[in-house]
Order: sequence, then structure tokens, then C-alpha cells
Amino acid sequence: MRLLLDTHAFIWFVEDDKKLSGKAKEEIENPDNIIILSIASLWEMSIKISIGRLKLKKPYKEVISYVNEKGIEILSINFEHTLEVSKLEFHHKDPFDRLIISQAKMENMTIVSKDKLFDDYDIKRLW
Repeated sequence: MRLLLDTHAFIWFVEDDKKLSGKAKEEIENPDNIIILSIASLWEMSIKISIGRLKLKKPYKEVISYVNEKGIEILSINFEHTLEVSKLEFHHKDPFDRLIISQAKMENMTIVSKDKLFDDYDIKRLW
């Protein structure tokens, strides 16, 4: 299964936070699954860190190293992803989440997220 991690799911996984559901943790750790993180999540994290809205247990640079060490794939943003965002109904207002939803639709991936608003879109969500 190809799993696209929502930003909070990625953070909670890296920080071994109990807020991550047991099912989500199990599937992320399953070696049969391909774990993917959107570059949009890294962008979102860096913005929130810079304005003081996100504090990580480890320095941001170490979090990026973790991505490389664990073989998490980084998904770039392409034109088709942005085109899909323009077609989405406006159930979800967060621009980063809307992009992640679009990427999951276009790339046929399951999103790992606690966010139930994702269910308003034609995507698969695991939590």
C-alpha cells in the first residue's frame, strides 16, 4: 500500500507521540508499505516553525535526516496536483491539506490522517 502521511501523522510518528493511532503506526512501520511525505508537509512545517506555531522535540534538520534514514519518499508538487486543487470542492480550507488531498487523488494513495474532513473527498484515509 502507498501511504501519504499528513503532516501531523508524520510529526507524531517521528516523535513517537501517542496521538498517532495504533493502526496508523502499524501501517507506517509495515515494510510492505511505501511511505510517502509531500514536500508540502515539509514546507508547512518550516513555515510554522519560523512563525512559532510549531515546536518539534528535535531540530528540524534532524527530522529531515530521519526522512532520509527511514527511506520515506518525498513527493514533489507538479502541475497536475495544482490543477486538481483547483477542482476540489471547498470542504477543507487548509491549503496544505487541500494539496495533500489532491496528490493522494492523482497518485492513488491512501492518506494517513486523523482529519475527518478528508472523508468529504474521493480519497482513502487510514487512521
